[in-house]
Amino acid sequence: MQFMKRNYKILLVVLTLSVALLGFSLFPNKKESDPEKDKLLIELLTFVIEKGHYNPAEIDDNFSKGVYKDYLNALDPSKRFFLQSDIDEFSKYETQIDDQILNKDLTFFELTYTRLMKRMEESKAYYKEALAAPFDFKKDESFNTDYEHLPYCKSVKDLKERWRLQVKLSALSTLVEKQKLEEDKAKNKEEAAKSTPKTFEQLEKEARESTLNSLNDNFSFIKDLDREDWFSVYVNAIASRFDPHTSYFAPNEKERFDLSMSGKLEGIGARLQKKNDFTEISELISGGPAWRGKQLETGDVILKVAQGNAEPVDVVGMRLDDVVKKIKGPKGTEVRLTVKKQDGTIKVITIIRDEVEIEETYVKSSVVEKDGFKYGVIYLPKFYIDFEDQNSRDAGKDVAIEVERLKKEGVQGIVMDVRDNGGGSLKTVVDIAGLFIDQGPIVQIKSAAGKKEVLYDRDAKVQWDGPLVVMINEFSASASEILAAAIQDYKRGVVIGSKQSYGKGTVQNVIDLNQFVRGNTFGDLGALKTTTQKFYRINGGSTQLEGVKSDIAIPDKYSYLKMGERDIDNAMPWDKIDPADYKIWDKQNNFDLTINKSRARMQNNPQLQLIDDNAKWLDERNKENVYSLNIDKFKAEQKALEEKNKKYKPIADYKNAFEFKSLPYEEETMKKDPVLKEKRDRWHESLSKDIYIEEAIHILNDLQSENDKGLSNKVKKDKVVIKS
Repeated sequence: MQFMKRNYKILLVVLTLSVALLGFSLFPNKKESDPEKDKLLIELLTFVIEKGHYNPAEIDDNFSKGVYKDYLNALDPSKRFFLQSDIDEFSKYETQIDDQILNKDLTFFELTYTRLMKRMEESKAYYKEALAAPFDFKKDESFNTDYEHLPYCKSVKDLKERWRLQVKLSALSTLVEKQKLEEDKAKNKEEAAKSTPKTFEQLEKEARESTLNSLNDNFSFIKDLDREDWFSVYVNAIASRFDPHTSYFAPNEKERFDLSMSGKLEGIGARLQKKNDFTEISELISGGPAWRGKQLETGDVILKVAQGNAEPVDVVGMRLDDVVKKIKGPKGTEVRLTVKKQDGTIKVITIIRDEVEIEETYVKSSVVEKDGFKYGVIYLPKFYIDFEDQNSRDAGKDVAIEVERLKKEGVQGIVMDVRDNGGGSLKTVVDIAGLFIDQGPIVQIKSAAGKKEVLYDRDAKVQWDGPLVVMINEFSASASEILAAAIQDYKRGVVIGSKQSYGKGTVQNVIDLNQFVRGNTFGDLGALKTTTQKFYRINGGSTQLEGVKSDIAIPDKYSYLKMGERDIDNAMPWDKIDPADYKIWDKQNNFDLTINKSRARMQNNPQLQLIDDNAKWLDERNKENVYSLNIDKFKAEQKALEEKNKKYKPIADYKNAFEFKSLPYEEETMKKDPVLKEKRDRWHESLSKDIYIEEAIHILNDLQSENDKGLSNKVKKDKVVIKS
């Protein structure tokens, strides 16, 4: 479906959550740089955004300040390169970048790029000097990792000290890891007999050598970057100030973006994103090695990566593309990730690499029974479609098939689970919502020119008219929010989950920049992903920023953390347009009663109270950024965190009273496909430990039971009338 008609070719129209795309580097392959090409790129960037963006920001002094802040943060997020004197020199350009953009002036970029190269070269000596002699881990000192609020160093002496403390922390965490390994060996008689225990001095030296090797490795990657690589950072600092989902794709990054949207995944099955100097797990792919291992979690920060038994490499400060390369590898090989958990503990997680089959990005369903009723669970991880292949799988068609399969099994209620679903095709959302309603509007779209379009379900058939629950969480975004909002506005089903969803109510187009240049002699100029439209609920409200608020909000571990669109400083605002013409679903006679019963259940649920307590504690832990560099205190801190974690162990150990099963056709397939059986067994096991699915089934049961009672009373009343 064409959403925009302009004088340029639209390569792709999708709804997707931008954080899911951050696993792809901004840097192209190393090549000779051409300042004239850079100037052309700046000109193209501003031209295309001003002509095509939904609401382009004015390129003025305020815009300049935003670019200045974001760009410097991208260059030196941990403030370990630039001095305060550098910042003082740069600051005169803080309100001049807008003029330089319009005049294609690269003075600010050239200054910062040249200075960064100089400071990076100098910093090599700082960490090498700090790691040349043993650390005194009995000394009482600490290091603050809250880089955002740390000041820049005023002198080289201060900068050297910051480097010393930072590498000492890295060496300390490695040392403690090595000590634990030695302790484990000592407990194992067989292992203990094979080797002589290492002394503290030996382990301390190994820890420093490991840290040194990691930093050397990191700087070798930096050395491979050229001026054009760093210019891409500058271009993206400009692009992203228009809104968080507008960004520049260098030629090879456009190819990776297309690969991402096709659903082809590999490696450990995790998406990564960059947060300041750190690499964070943003999503685990269902069915992948990391998901199966159940140790790695969304929000974990990767500190080190090791290949098999090799020494771990420190990846803090390393560019995202290089971290991805280190984690990827041939199927069957081992990678060890040292991660910082949300509660502050440091864990080493071993994962055997494997293929992440595209099948696991497709819809699947399960059946479960309660009180004599049978219910269906449909899990949709993505609103997938292949725009170029009409014969490929389509989420809308696949969900329709699953609904029919569940109906044949005699289910009396359906749960649509779109938790962690970051979006996808808008067409499939309309098709899926249409399965549950009569003809009517599903979503409204508004373009930059102010033109409004309403997308309708025009099929009068209602494929499922029974009780319905839609499950969302903080990571349900874009297309998922359209589905949940439509079901909520029609009052067709009950929306349960996190307090609110992610809050991405915008549409992006990816535009080929090469089409604008005749006789191009600069080579491939890449592409620009820019926001071109906003979508709105049929009640007129936007899902932008506010997301979809659950009818029944259930506490989860991320309840108090800042993770949504509303927490991004330059996100587009919430607004409202006229509602579409639609009719409330009137076949569910106990909607409000069911919601009240669910809320009453949750108030008295000790497991949910524990989850809420854990969420508050994680929020507090997230604000703790100071680490002791005294080994005894460091160990004590880690032990205290582990002890505190024991209080929340029942969360992971929880088991509901339900048994989930595959549909008969899949049971037959699993007899011949042990891999599929393993995947479904693991999914069913996770459902059996899921308190949120449990509540969804209770809600379906309340809806079904009350409907059944209503029908029974109606029959009795009819009989009385007949007798009279």
